[in-house]
Amino acid sequence: MEGRVKPLFWVGESKEALLEFPREVQRAMGRALTVAQRGGKDLHAKPLKGFGGAGVLEIVDDHEGDTYRAIYTVRLADVVYVLHAFQKKSKRGIATPKKEIDVIRRRLRAAEEHYAAYREAQHRSRP
Repeated sequence: MEGRVKPLFWVGESKEALLEFPREVQRAMGRALTVAQRGGKDLHAKPLKGFGGAGVLEIVDDHEGDTYRAIYTVRLADVVYVLHAFQKKSKRGIATPKKEIDVIRRRLRAAEEHYAAYREAQHRSRP
């Protein structure tokens, strides 16, 4: 996990949502995102089902009986995008609710668009 630290971008209101989590949850998720920025995968992170492999991951943390999740992607080379952060309210099973999956899919598309512009700007700024 040595080497360059990847930039971290927040999509939509993911940062604001994460900042409303309990402090202990924020710290755990912050550590996991730092590991991702360094090219690793934290023990709290696992692939999110329905997104074709390990390119979209979720960090799950439980605190005082509540479950919190942050979703990020490492699909786009050299960058980490935080797509969504939310408290899981449903008590039915562990599956991610459809409305949250829809938000993640929309924000993944937004991240892909941002990444294309980001790479183009980087390319133009090189001598």
